[in-house]
Amino acid sequence: MDYPSKVLAKAVEEISGLPGIGKKSALRLALHLLKQPESQAITLGDSLKKLVTEIQYCKNCHNFSDLEICEICSNQKRTNEILCIVEDVRDVMAIENTGKFRGKYLVLGGKISPMEGIGPNQLNITSIAKKLEIGAVKELIFALSATMEGDTTAYYIYRKFKNSDVKFSTIARGISVGDELEYADEISLGRSIQNRLPYNETD
Repeated sequence: MDYPSKVLAKAVEEISGLPGIGKKSALRLALHLLKQPESQAITLGDSLKKLVTEIQYCKNCHNFSDLEICEICSNQKRTNEILCIVEDVRDVMAIENTGKFRGKYLVLGGKISPMEGIGPNQLNITSIAKKLEIGAVKELIFALSATMEGDTTAYYIYRKFKNSDVKFSTIARGISVGDELEYADEISLGRSIQNRLPYNETD
């Protein structure tokens, strides 16, 4: 496609690099921004810049945070005895939207997937060990996707820490096999957390 401006062409190229956005959609977005007040586009640009330069990862749980410790980890009303293991920050957001969980989280940063070259060393599994060493955690909840990779990750963590003085559980399979947590409706996900089941090697 020929563009009347190199600046417009560059904007379309960058926008189309985002997931799910093709060149035509990118062009529509770019033209929409040009029709808006200049201040709106500048505010958007500033927000995107801050997104990549100022956002932090909580040093306790690896969730996104504006500070060194996220609001969930610093909340004294939440228990340290229950630790929910999730793959992604989006899973934390999904579970928090249910309003049914009052423990803390540990974001792995993915799941074990040999096909994608992701092994245990690429995940935040050592952070689990550090939390268990402190001795506050009494229960580990696996809130991982109902996929082979999710099950493999849960099994690996269970085998690694099964001799620890901690209870293992997994969210109830109200979530369909193959589904990611972020796409589950809040009611089903909330019930899956509340009705969690003991985890064992045959799950």
